[in-house]
Amino acid sequence: MKRALIFGTIVVAGILVYAAALQKPAAPSQQQTMLLTSSAFEQNAYIPKKFSCEGWNINPELLIQGVPQEAKSLTLIMDDPDAPRGTFTHWLVWNIDPTTTVIKEESVPPGSIEGANDAGKIGYIGPCPPPGAPHRYFFKLYALDVLLDLKSGASKTELEAALRSHSEAQTELVGLYAR
Repeated sequence: MKRALIFGTIVVAGILVYAAALQKPAAPSQQQTMLLTSSAFEQNAYIPKKFSCEGWNINPELLIQGVPQEAKSLTLIMDDPDAPRGTFTHWLVWNIDPTTTVIKEESVPPGSIEGANDAGKIGYIGPCPPPGAPHRYFFKLYALDVLLDLKSGASKTELEAALRSHSEAQTELVGLYAR
């Protein structure tokens, strides 16, 4: 009797181990976190002078990770919410290929379109706050489910209206600058 009980326990334990081995492990989460970083500065750190109006006035290199697979395009908005007359737009870029992993220094991703900054020009304009306290510069990256139908030179208001219901993910990188 004891022998049969021990044998039965071993058989049941073996069946449970076998059944557990057959079960598929839980699938890892498919959700990635989109990330925007820069090789030129860290999050909430100072942007080097060469990317400002006091330097070469060129965009810093930006690194992109974790874009959702279903994204059809990326949009980048750089602005300064600390500007004396309200938020100042420094750079607008849309229809960036979603497979883009690097926006190189002093460049615009191939095939993308740039909008008008608040200086009235198309393209990047670097940090240029009035002397005093540092300003924050937000590089906001959006993954969209469409290509945007906007012409070069569109304003931030037009861009935000176009992307309003198409954003699948977003992230931001904040840099500081003071004069």
